[in-house]
Amino acid sequence: MRLPIEPRHVPPRLVTGAFLLDSGMSKRGMDEQSAAYLHSMAKTAYPFLGRLRPTTFVRMLSAGETALGAALLLPVVPTMVAGIGLTAFSSGLVGLYLRTPGMRRPGGLRPTQEGMPLAKDFWMLGIGLGFVVDEARCKAR
Repeated sequence: MRLPIEPRHVPPRLVTGAFLLDSGMSKRGMDEQSAAYLHSMAKTAYPFLGRLRPTTFVRMLSAGETALGAALLLPVVPTMVAGIGLTAFSSGLVGLYLRTPGMRRPGGLRPTQEGMPLAKDFWMLGIGLGFVVDEARCKAR
């Protein structure tokens, strides 16, 4: 049986999947104060999230990160599917970075010290887009 992933996709899938799985698992059971902080940042960038309770938001975020991390780690999930999920998720994080005051230096995209933890999400967007483009190109042949 041939797996639906190319060997060249294994390293970025392993690294990104492990990172997201750890991030999602670490949010399980987050205390209310930390959940409120995370939720307040998210609703600043995405006001519709204000309708959720902070603990509900964090529980959903945790589940999403855990599921996406697992999808990247499991070789039975096609790279195109994992890439679309990673692109969508990381686009939201990049949007959070771009919309949250104080994350960027004036007049550009360069992060402030506070923005550094969010700026790193650009690498996930690049990996996700790379998976999608590579898979689309291979399917076109």
